[in-house]
Amino acid sequence: MRVRDLLAETVAPFVDFVYPPRCPACGDAIAQQSGLCVNCWSMLEPPQEPLCLLCYYPISEDGAVCSKCARQKPMHDGIIAATRYNETSRTLILAFKHGGKIALARMLARLIASRLPAPDNSAILVPVPLHRWRLLARGYNQSALLAKELAKMGYGALLLDGLIRRKATPSLGGSNAAERHELLRNAILVNDRRTAKIEGAKVLLVDDVLTSGATTSACVAALKRAGAASVTIACVARVIDQNAKTPEVLNPGR
Repeated sequence: MRVRDLLAETVAPFVDFVYPPRCPACGDAIAQQSGLCVNCWSMLEPPQEPLCLLCYYPISEDGAVCSKCARQKPMHDGIIAATRYNETSRTLILAFKHGGKIALARMLARLIASRLPAPDNSAILVPVPLHRWRLLARGYNQSALLAKELAKMGYGALLLDGLIRRKATPSLGGSNAAERHELLRNAILVNDRRTAKIEGAKVLLVDDVLTSGATTSACVAALKRAGAASVTIACVARVIDQNAKTPEVLNPGR
């Protein structure tokens, strides 16, 4: 056992005595400092199959492509979300992103890892960037913390500054898809000093929440322009409208 692990094991009972473990989603008592209560675990909703072969959005038919991807093939090479964005995942992400609960990074990264293929050290992990003013105000980039944890698990080499957000865009909340894309036009670029590492690489683009996809689309476009061989998006939660499922699919086997 490593010294750090031994120290953590020794100190844990004292920490638990002073700060009794609580579920970060609902506040109920739990057995240890990490994880959720049984009820909140059950409230997380991994995207259910069948999923679109290209964007992994829930659809009505196995082995098919959703109508959106059928009309226009996405620039990315897949989206992997740990859970649907619901009340429980929203509470966790807000605590992590805006509440300073950075210790949640490890658990949230493990949720992502549970949906990923086997660890792959040949890939590179690139977090969605924050503009420097927002980074200064918040004190950390939540996507970078997730990427660091995934790197520890062997899912790729960490490239924290692969992307740069050169424009301080306003909050995208309340904007429609077209407005979001316009606000992000030319806002995100590849760091010139990292182009050589990105060219020809398999990139895992890490984010916390995927809503309209405007931010990740801008990141994917920049990475592909820099020569990335593939860009897969990995996030904790994805906004999925359960009422928007459509039978309009394209089956490649037909």
